[in-house]
Parts: sequence; C-alpha cells; structure tokens
Amino acid sequence: MAHITRPAGKILGVFGLVMINVIAVNSLRSLAIGAEYGFSLIAYYVLASVFFFVPSALIAAELATGWPQKGGVYVWVREAFGKKLAFLAIWLQWIYNVVWYPTILAFIAATFAYLIDPALAHNQIFMLIAVLVIYWATTLINCLGMRASSWMSVIGAIFGTLLPICLVIILGLIWLIKGQPLQIEISTKALLPDLTNWGNVGFLTAVLFGLAGMEMSAVHAEEVRNPQRDYPKALFYSTVIIFITLVLGSLAIAMVVPNKQLSLVAGVMDAFAIFLQAYHLSWALPLVALFIVIGGICSVSTWSFGPTKGLLVAAHDGIMPTGLLRVNRFGAPVAILITQAVIFTILCSVFVLFPSVNSSYWILTALTSQLALLFYMLLFTAAIRLRYKYPDQPRAYRLPGGNIWMWLVAGMGILACFITLWLGFLPPAQLQLGKIWVYELMLMGGMLVVSLSGFMITKLGKTNACKSSCGI
Repeated sequence: MAHITRPAGKILGVFGLVMINVIAVNSLRSLAIGAEYGFSLIAYYVLASVFFFVPSALIAAELATGWPQKGGVYVWVREAFGKKLAFLAIWLQWIYNVVWYPTILAFIAATFAYLIDPALAHNQIFMLIAVLVIYWATTLINCLGMRASSWMSVIGAIFGTLLPICLVIILGLIWLIKGQPLQIEISTKALLPDLTNWGNVGFLTAVLFGLAGMEMSAVHAEEVRNPQRDYPKALFYSTVIIFITLVLGSLAIAMVVPNKQLSLVAGVMDAFAIFLQAYHLSWALPLVALFIVIGGICSVSTWSFGPTKGLLVAAHDGIMPTGLLRVNRFGAPVAILITQAVIFTILCSVFVLFPSVNSSYWILTALTSQLALLFYMLLFTAAIRLRYKYPDQPRAYRLPGGNIWMWLVAGMGILACFITLWLGFLPPAQLQLGKIWVYELMLMGGMLVVSLSGFMITKLGKTNACKSSCGI
C-alpha cells in the first residue's frame, strides 16, 4: 500500500483505519481458493478468524501503539529479541511478498485473458510471458519514483477489488433468490468441515494467508486520533466486513462453478461469465475484467514499496548491506526493485515445471503462505516477550486481561500457524502436482533457502559495517 508524508497531528479515525485494513486484507484471488471448500468454507473461515485473524489484529494494534516508530515489525522484533531475529522477520515479510507477486499477477494475467481468449488462462506459456511483462513494466515504472499519492492506491483497490467482490456477491444473491441450480449443497451437514479428507485440508494454508495483513495499518499508529477507542472499533468493523465479503464472495463462486472445473487462477472470471451470461449481461464481462486487471496491477505496484521501510531501518542498524537500499535520483530503491524482479523471474519458472497452471499457481501460493506463517510466529512470540521485557512501556492500546490474555491470544495465533504450517505440506487432492515428495521437497527447500539467505545477508551487513568502521 502506498504511504504518503502527512502533516503532524492525529488525523486517522475509525473509518480511515477500517479502509486501510479492508484494502490490505481483501483480495479477489482468495475467493476461488475458499470456494474449493463449498458450503463448509464458512466453518473454515470462522476457525481461521478466531485462531489467527482476530489475534493478529489485536496484537498488531498493541505493538503499533507501543512502538510506533518507522520500521514496524522490524522494530517490534528487534526490541524483543535483537537485530538478528528482527532482520529475519522483516526479511520473511519482504520475501513472502516477492513470492506472492507471481500468484497475484497470474490471477491478473488470467483475468486479462478474458479480454482476448478465455482459453489462454490455462496456457502456461501465455501466463508466463504475461506475468513477466506486467511485473517488469511495473518495476520500470516504479524506478521513476513513487510520486502517486495514497488516494490512487485506494481508488485502485476500490474499483479493482471491493467493487468486483460486491458485484459477485450481489449476482450470487440474485442467483439464490431466483432458485437457480446450485453446484454445492447448502445444509447443516454440508456446513461441517470434512477434516478426514486431508487432500481438502491442504487449502487451509491459503485460507489463513488470505486473512493476513491486518498489521499493515500499524504503520499509521502515530496518526490515530484516539487509539484506545478507535483501534478496537476499527478492528471489529474491519473483521466483520472482511469476513462477510470473503465468505459470501467465495460462496457465490462455489454456487455456480462445478468443483471439478474450478480454477484457482480463473475461478473468479468463470463465475462472472456464468452470472452475466445467465442475466444477459455478457457485454459487461470485459469491463469487469478490465477493472480487476487495473486494480491488481495498482496493488502490486504500490505494495512492492511497503516492506522496504523495515529493510531501510535494518540497513541503518548495520544488519544488512546498505548497497541493496541504494536509491536513484527519483528517490526509488532501485537495487531492491531490481533484486525483487530477478527473484520474481526465477520463481515464475514454476509455470513450466508443473503440469498445469493450477498446480504452478498453488505451489507459489503454498510457499508464500508457509513463509508468512513463519513471519507471524515471530510476531506473536515477540508480543509475549515484550509484555515481560517492557511491562511499563506506554501502549495507547493494550490487549485487556493482563499477561494471561496475551498468552492466550498470542498462543492461539502460534498454534494456528504451527498446525497450518504442517498441513501446508499436504497437497490438495484436486490439483495435479505430480509426485508428492517433489512438492514437499520444493516447499521445504524454498523455506530453507529463504531463511538461510536472510542470515547470509546479515553476515554481509556485518562485513560492510566492519569495513566502514575500519576505514577500509
């Protein structure tokens, strides 16, 4: 999300916080994944909300108002455990966003295919070329500087995310009211999750990841007028809005797209195509696709700058090579932007390594989710540590109930992350992922390489710091 320099003062209220949270978390790409569960997706989202979504929001609110300095998560973990683990946290946050880019751009490319030929959404070569062209184009644009103000990001998110989600929900409600045939069973029995089907449970990692991002509003902590009052209200309203839109949006897709034909990449557009054709509004499909494409590109372009703020603080701490944060005359961090683009290009090779676009999309989604879960485990643990290390630190918002409730809330988050991390190694039965051991090896290898590379960078940072201090 884009951030602009604001005048001094407390200018954010409940509405502003709600908008930031909703835009940060809501994503169209999560809808097709949730739709895989059918009517039981409601139960999965309830579980994910209780054990992860709400705890992460409450803890982020306390840490943001207790340590509102620039740097966010890096500062919180640094104060709790020191610079090394702090860098690992911000590194994981940055890198899981880099791994996330191919999945959101694959979604954008599949949506763009509907403007040309829907069959291209299942063509690996087209998807690879489209994703690379779009990302490198946004990277080159970003290298010219980030002058666009935050209202552009908000407009892009509203028209590219919230409007399409609300539209698919309305179309789904009309479909239900008219008594049209459904592709899922709506009953009490169907509401209960089938925990015996391990192939289905694998999607839970993506469901949990689809609810990540509530800590993003923490960067605005210094600008909140009344944190003690506004944060709880904003978190409540945000949670309700996000939960309802994601659940109803996923249900709308599940109602009309047969599960066996559901594409993780093109499922949203498949649902729109069915709805609009049934209502004799097929002419509007390209317009819907265009809105989604523009909104998605805007989201990727602006989010690519977010985690660099934490990396900048790490560079000032001497924990990473300052050369990676070199900026050009436009004020753009070109070294990181180009590094992101190179890593992105390598990751996109999975589009030709796996047997289908669906499987390629899932392996990147799973890896992104696993890295995010490691990041959140550090965040939850840091929250507990800070309660004991700095008990008297002023916190405009403090999780009520004392340290016992902090243990309970953060403990639920850690437990949810640990269980979901384990379940993430179980590939969904619906996808053609080839040999299971190859899938699991890629996930474990990806997590290991990412974590070790973060520690290697800290070594380079120390070397640079030593050379600088020694006058080399």
